Amino acid sequence: MNRFAVLVFTLLAVATSTAANAIDPTTAYEGQRLFVSHCQLCHGPDGKGDGPLARNLGLQMIDLTLTVRARSETMLRTIISGEGGPIVTGRDRHNILTDAMPNWGEVFSDQQIDALIAYMRFLGSAKHELMGDPEKGARLYRKYCAVCHGEEGYGDGVMTRLIDLEPADHTNSVTMNRLSNEELIAFILEGNGEYMPAWEGILERDEVEALVSYIRLLSQ
Repeated sequence: MNRFAVLVFTLLAVATSTAANAIDPTTAYEGQRLFVSHCQLCHGPDGKGDGPLARNLGLQMIDLTLTVRARSETMLRTIISGEGGPIVTGRDRHNILTDAMPNWGEVFSDQQIDALIAYMRFLGSAKHELMGDPEKGARLYRKYCAVCHGEEGYGDGVMTRLIDLEPADHTNSVTMNRLSNEELIAFILEGNGEYMPAWEGILERDEVEALVSYIRLLSQ
């Protein structure tokens, strides 16, 4: 076993223990969790407005993937929180805060609303689908990846302080968007460069897909 492998396995337990108590490292990831538990029932899993509750109640839901492109952060916070009352756009005065839309400001903190907005922005601009469960991916990332790539994915893990390596910055949306999901899967399974280990035989395909989905949210 080479020196790098020894260091990885020696520090893995420490890194895992530290990461287990860490705050969720990306707002888009936390927003995805909130969206799944509170929003997709009406807005649908992809934000297209085709959730089962909306269909059953005959509600006409907007396509969030289009709406977020034309709305400011302030406007989106107003819509989600339910504060601010009627909204005027152009010549038409209409209330987009309808009775069908709960006042989530009574439920979510400002930080959670910002996380939801970050995830909505992801839905409106994502170039690659979330092919796995990002919540599962977050746990795997902390267990296997944070030691090199860092708790928040910046490429500043504890290993970078011990040996001379520069792991990929998973928060860099420009770089990450250039890579397809299949390319990321190949990097994880087969390794990449001198120091990126191959995880084939250690991680199952569904685990790798979960990791890729979490990395997509890191780069939002």
